[in-house]
Amino acid sequence: MTESNAISLRTTVQNMLKLQKEKNRYSTLVGIGPMSPNLLQASFELARDYDFPLMFIASRNQVDKDELGGGYVNGWNQQTFAKDIKAIADKVNFNGLYYLCRDHGGPWQRDEERNAHLSVEDAMKLAKESYLADIEAGFDLLMIDPTKDPFQMGKVVELDKVINWTVELLEYCETERKKRNLPEIAYEVGTEETNGGLTSTDKYEFFIQRLQEELSKRDLPMPTFIVGQTGTLTRLTEQVGHWNYANAIDLAKMAAKYGVGLKEHNADYMNDETLLLHNPSHITASNVAPQYGTEETRAYLKLVKVEERLSKEGLVKEPSKLYDVLLDKAIRTERWRKWMEGEDVNLKVEDILANKELSQQILDIAGHYAFNDDEVKKEVQKLFTNLKVNDIDAQRFVVEHIKRPILQYVIDLNLTGLTTDVKNI
Repeated sequence: MTESNAISLRTTVQNMLKLQKEKNRYSTLVGIGPMSPNLLQASFELARDYDFPLMFIASRNQVDKDELGGGYVNGWNQQTFAKDIKAIADKVNFNGLYYLCRDHGGPWQRDEERNAHLSVEDAMKLAKESYLADIEAGFDLLMIDPTKDPFQMGKVVELDKVINWTVELLEYCETERKKRNLPEIAYEVGTEETNGGLTSTDKYEFFIQRLQEELSKRDLPMPTFIVGQTGTLTRLTEQVGHWNYANAIDLAKMAAKYGVGLKEHNADYMNDETLLLHNPSHITASNVAPQYGTEETRAYLKLVKVEERLSKEGLVKEPSKLYDVLLDKAIRTERWRKWMEGEDVNLKVEDILANKELSQQILDIAGHYAFNDDEVKKEVQKLFTNLKVNDIDAQRFVVEHIKRPILQYVIDLNLTGLTTDVKNI
């Protein structure tokens, strides 16, 4: 558990389902991709002021064991991630509920493992090693996701394999948790990669039933969340999917029948109309990640423009080179490829650097992938110092800028006061 007086995430979700039945109180939790310390601070300040539980969802590329390659976000491994999150919570006097969550744990979930086409045996071994580090660091939720095919992007893994691997990994995690006498862990599972399609209710229930059957044989807990595709899809910096209300409510009712919550992925850049429909469709939780990283990049770029103006006025003698450095580093990460469409997935770094408009588009998408680069951090510090001399609190501006889109979700998804309601049901 992440704090001594916390209730488990599993209990929080069960209490949310009770609130729906007994008090007609519907909310949708937000799983926040932890892109930077500034994003964590923005999240904690909002959760403190609006009284709602936080879920921080870290993929293996973002946060992992140093021996497995570490993470690109702030250089975090599981232990330093947990420690830094607690420090930020303490810094802003947050004493509510927050949960450390593994997003897309499992085999071939690190880019290099997939690119190397590791064998099932090797990939499962590394997945278990990563999960063990999660468990020992006190993670509250583990997503068991063996749905990535190591040879073909977008290929759906056979359902039998998904179920067998899911059960094997969940059993491993439960065994290791119990050995260490640690509090209960919530689990999240899914049936396929999120690709903007829809999960049929028949397939969803079949998956739940099969999973329940296999887990009960081994006296293992049911997952807290089961991922279902509601039509969401993030590309570039837009929500390009076709969200489907009827499908969402059918999946949510199906999940609730088995005492679990429907989890939606790829919920970035949604408009108010779609977000407001989440409560009547009874979605329990939605994941948002790249959008908040993009908002931080945009905050830096606005500050760079302020610095440029101050320089013209003779108030900054030596401007930072943040724009040029961040642009170059973001493009060279090549992590933007997953958000591109069509043939743009195969663009060459040199071609992008030679095209100003394309470069700026990639910077918007992928700036956050380079926040932990030493040169970038040096230029950010220089920018902040230049602005501080001119009575501008740049870090506060960045935090407040990130808050804007998070607050949209907090209000639209009816999260205000949820922590108090969950504790008192």
